Amino acid sequence: MTRLLIVAPTPALRAGLRALLDSPGITVVGEAATLVGFVRDLSDADVVLLADEAPLFELGRLLAGEGRIGVLVLADDERPVATLRTLPLLGWGIMPRDASPSELQSAVVAIGQGLIVLPPTLAGRLLTQRPIEIGLDPAVEPLTPRELEVLELMGQGLPNKQIARALQISEHTVKFHISAIFAKLGAASRTDAVGRAARQGLIAL
Repeated sequence: MTRLLIVAPTPALRAGLRALLDSPGITVVGEAATLVGFVRDLSDADVVLLADEAPLFELGRLLAGEGRIGVLVLADDERPVATLRTLPLLGWGIMPRDASPSELQSAVVAIGQGLIVLPPTLAGRLLTQRPIEIGLDPAVEPLTPRELEVLELMGQGLPNKQIARALQISEHTVKFHISAIFAKLGAASRTDAVGRAARQGLIAL
């Protein structure tokens, strides 16, 4: 069960978000209009949902380096990413304000499990703009654009043969790229590689 704290400026918006997100896998443990002056223990929640990015700076003060909570921001662009990446979070994500209930619920659960969640259009734009830097430790050798393409298809569950067909390369080349991905991410299996990539923000699940 993922415990959720909703932060939204108006009672109507908080009520609407509660109705969308209170589900068998999620329990709403609290609501707040703002995090300014917030004194409750954030450990009551696994994920904080912010209806906009404004409270992010206040959240950084409240987290105190714990890294045991996830944050989902409702936004229509990538502006919150820079701040989210600097916070000591368990997981984080951005979803558009018009996301469906199932999309929001899936995002909350995934973030509560330590993953990074981005809508496909935003993930694609970020990878195109900065295909090497996003989510990577500077000490780790960066993935090439082709390796990122292979990784994205691995994340979709495609076997080597279908990856080769989609990228119009040989299966041998796919295996070569996968070996390189494993080495760069320090992964022991395809599942491990996809999980590590998702946590680093390289792919969106």
